Amino acid sequence: MTSAPISATEQAWAALGGDPALLGRIGTSGPAGLLSSRLPVRELARAAVAVCSLAAAELAARRTGGPVPRVPIDDGAVATAFVSERHLRIDGRAPANFAPLSRFWRTADGWVRTHANYPHHRARLLGTLGLPADTADDLAVDAAAASFAGRRGAEIEETVYAAGGLAVAARTPGEWAADPRRAALCDVPLVERERIDAAPVRRTSPLTGTPLRPAAGLRVLDLSRVLAGPVATRTLALLGADVLRIDAPQLPESQDAHSDTGFGKRSVSIDLSSDAGRGVFDELLAGADVVVTGYRPGALERLGLTPESLAARRPGLVIGRLSAWGHGPWDRRRGFDSLVQVATGIAMTEAEPGAHDGPPGALPAQALDHGTGYLLAGAVLRALTEQHDRGGSRLATLSLARTAAWLTDEIPASPDRVAQDGTYDPQKWLTETDSPLGRLRHALPPVGFDGAPADWSRPPGPLGADAAAWLTA
Repeated sequence: MTSAPISATEQAWAALGGDPALLGRIGTSGPAGLLSSRLPVRELARAAVAVCSLAAAELAARRTGGPVPRVPIDDGAVATAFVSERHLRIDGRAPANFAPLSRFWRTADGWVRTHANYPHHRARLLGTLGLPADTADDLAVDAAAASFAGRRGAEIEETVYAAGGLAVAARTPGEWAADPRRAALCDVPLVERERIDAAPVRRTSPLTGTPLRPAAGLRVLDLSRVLAGPVATRTLALLGADVLRIDAPQLPESQDAHSDTGFGKRSVSIDLSSDAGRGVFDELLAGADVVVTGYRPGALERLGLTPESLAARRPGLVIGRLSAWGHGPWDRRRGFDSLVQVATGIAMTEAEPGAHDGPPGALPAQALDHGTGYLLAGAVLRALTEQHDRGGSRLATLSLARTAAWLTDEIPASPDRVAQDGTYDPQKWLTETDSPLGRLRHALPPVGFDGAPADWSRPPGPLGADAAAWLTA
């Protein structure tokens, strides 16, 4: 007799170390056929949000001494939030999510995808073509197309990466399955969870009042960029944490990206490579409860900011860490959701049927980013619950490539899966708010439980405009 497959939500909750008895608190509703894809994207999205919400409900129960609240998950809210960057409007203006040089290119043996949203990545890509950084976009596109058409994808990949840029050759699922980079992830759990010291319990006062914010009173340092890490910290801010985002002045984040993921947070500019910057960071770390990092492995370590050193300096710290590629030959390479989709065979799987000469496709959302972000927030919340019970500094590690393996190899399609085009009216899950940046239209948070906040307490502001100090006493 064949047993029923384990659902994505059960898999994710087990990866977070959660009590399976609590899964009964989750209920789902909403439109069918959303995030339509050849891969089970809807199931990934629903599961990531559900376990994050359940972890929040569990922490709320720990802090109040009450029962774990119900966790209603609305597929419409989830689908809308997973494309939040597409729904964002700033005084009616849609942000630019991909630059002209962030795209697929035909090569002599297939396809390659580049990522050049940031000026420094664009300049490095152009450098490999012998072009100056100020080359106009139309000329740069023509030059890249002509150059790449006569070269093999693997050679482009290595040349651009060696120059500090980003390019990945498109692989089929079979090619990725046989790749040592995939083999390096085979025995890695979806969420790596460690206790990295034996610090005493640091308890916070029970919460009172409505809406319930289980992360209230907690201080979070956000050292992440773009999407997955900021989605995680945006979620912690929703739940009441004082989140302080840190960016380097020499490598500023895109303001448009922060306008989507900066809800509930404050933003400061600190040069961690300078003595003065390290002094400011040390003062903030002394009062932090959580640190979330999303930089390429090795970048923060060169500054002495390893998880072990952070925990030694701030016993009882909870650390959430993510990267693009996780373990293996590419563990220290830069990467983004779109590039991980290309490397892992997802883009080839999502290509238009019958379009043998057309480019690879893409998931209906940056699901690796968003999914990993909600899993990371859930891992931090569960670590806080475990710390409340047993103390200790905790480390949770995730990667986009490992989330990709979860999507392609482990998640079963739901029996109620409906093959639709994924269109629906998202207005129910959108709202508008005034901000220092202008009038913002944005997606409402999909994470919640009975009594949880329905929206963030503050809108995003300009990057680096806040004081490098904690709000909470």
